[in-house]
Amino acid sequence: MRRTFWILAALAMASACWAQLVAGAHGAQSRPEILVLGMYHMSNPGRDVYNMQADDVLSAKRQQEIGQLIEVLKKFRPTKIAVEADVGSERLDREYSDYVAGKYTLTRNETDQIGYRLAKDLGHKAVYGVDEEGDFPWQRVVNYAKGIGRKEKFDALSASMGASVKEQGDFLQSHTVLETLEYMNADAKVAREVAWYFAFVAYGEPGDYAGPDLLAAWYQRNIRIYHNIAALVDSPNERILVLYGAGHLGWLRQDVANDATVQLRELSDFTDQK
Repeated sequence: MRRTFWILAALAMASACWAQLVAGAHGAQSRPEILVLGMYHMSNPGRDVYNMQADDVLSAKRQQEIGQLIEVLKKFRPTKIAVEADVGSERLDREYSDYVAGKYTLTRNETDQIGYRLAKDLGHKAVYGVDEEGDFPWQRVVNYAKGIGRKEKFDALSASMGASVKEQGDFLQSHTVLETLEYMNADAKVAREVAWYFAFVAYGEPGDYAGPDLLAAWYQRNIRIYHNIAALVDSPNERILVLYGAGHLGWLRQDVANDATVQLRELSDFTDQK
């Protein structure tokens, strides 16, 4: 364990040193900037293990709040907007083109409400899908926990995750969309949610690494998504806004932060300017 710690520490130090070298050689502001905004799913698709319940984003109150959020995001001056949709999605291209032409009515989905609206306001010609599907072998971990007699402990862990998602929904009921996203994107909350994934590591053994395999599959999906994001960079002046489900947030932030060729930005960088 100690050896692993020092290896990880050395890698982190090497990454930090490389970032400093890049910044020193090219200037800190010459690196492309990436802002990953962790979202709640505004249309309530119900595809996750635990799903936050959102009220109607098309209500007059929420539409006003979406406008407030968009004005904050404009401070980042994004040159491209990436969303949770397939790479090269014809649907995305068609919807956005029709929206700009006045032939498409926005749905409750956050891609429409924030991605399309902001891109149109900024005069962007496209919105970019960067998603990659992947396995999430949840049931395998559940079955492993049952098989070794630790179902009660696993259920408690699972319940704590569900409670956090419910807290987000409760928070939204008494706060604006912007305030809710500030809450969801706060560093301490993001770190806590990444730590939950590491709690699954204990659920495995040689021959059946159920928990570690779930974590590895989730990391694989997110590093592939990050590859698709990084592929959008065309110049040192690129500023890419990424709109993604909050479950991906900590992992994508780590990917950006560990890539010495780009610079991580956060929502708080711009809400502090209000």
